[in-house]
Amino acid sequence: MEYVRKLDEIEARFEDLTSQLADPAVISDPEQYRQVAKSHREIEEVVAAYRRWKLVRRDLDGARPMLEEADEDLRVMAAEEVQRLEPELAGLEERLKVLLLPKDPNDEKNVVIEIRAGTGGDEATLFAGEVFRMYSRYAEGQGWKVEVSSSSESDIGGFKEVIALINGDKVYSRLKYESGVHRVQRVPVTEQQGRIHTSAVTVAVLPEADEVEVEIDPKELRIDTFCSSGPGGQSVNTTYSAVRLTHLPTGLVVSCQDEKSQIKNRAKALRVLRSRLYEMELGKQRAEIGAERRSMVGTGDRSEKIRTYNFPQNRLTDHRIGLTLYQLDMIMDGRLEGVIDALTTYYRAEKLKQQTEVAGPVRDRADSTPARVPAS
Repeated sequence: MEYVRKLDEIEARFEDLTSQLADPAVISDPEQYRQVAKSHREIEEVVAAYRRWKLVRRDLDGARPMLEEADEDLRVMAAEEVQRLEPELAGLEERLKVLLLPKDPNDEKNVVIEIRAGTGGDEATLFAGEVFRMYSRYAEGQGWKVEVSSSSESDIGGFKEVIALINGDKVYSRLKYESGVHRVQRVPVTEQQGRIHTSAVTVAVLPEADEVEVEIDPKELRIDTFCSSGPGGQSVNTTYSAVRLTHLPTGLVVSCQDEKSQIKNRAKALRVLRSRLYEMELGKQRAEIGAERRSMVGTGDRSEKIRTYNFPQNRLTDHRIGLTLYQLDMIMDGRLEGVIDALTTYYRAEKLKQQTEVAGPVRDRADSTPARVPAS
């Protein structure tokens, strides 16, 4: 197999990191320990697959000469062993090729998810609420935590807009392909004649940026406080707990009123603002200022779709990969694994294909540490 030398280097690095995790000097330094543990975790899957590959190859190398034995029973046993091990070895090699692909530095991050009603009026706001519930149920199943940062409800109980923070293990790696226009086809509850209508919502999934990646100068922020509105108990409209942040250099505005505490609302708003600034800087690095998000989300028009939810047919279709599933009821209840797994597999295969065509055999893993990004 190619890239064995690289895998040996990764395994040696893993063993060194394992030793560091037991080093009292590292354990006594929380920041250093966190960095070492993070690096250890990032290559753990590669090392486990490589060690399994070495074990299978050793067993296979031992079984093949036995095919020439004079004893028929030994030949039969060897043939069975070879037949079992060869597919596993090939599968491990393919898996290692994927694991050695350059890693998305944002995969480990938490996310900010923004869902907005597009075309379709009240029906679009109802669907925005259902899409938010779908992701919330999926997050619950993954053991993630969902915190609403801000929301704007419609008169009939849906959402004109809802922005939430999702915290957990490798959240961005699972949700990054959800950005775009989601189209719904069904008979609205307000429809009297039973006609199917088409509406749309936009979803944007942004990797949450750390403070070390985006520095925000307090002098460049305008902070306004105001009374919360909507559900929230006795404190609503009586205390100035809601917070609106305006980033003066870019004009970005983020509001948060979900918490009763002004301090908590400000902290949430800063997380959202930092993520939006991080995304803008990533766009600049690609010489596509603002274009990535607009192409990712679109305008909310029905024709700009990545996915269609057809309720009469209980059908979900993802138009990017030609996936159709007739289990929409389960998907809307948060059972998104089949869709997300299919998207992940498809884009990994495309990346592997591109890597092979452009650069030949897969080489080094990319540095998983993102560059430090200024806020303005």
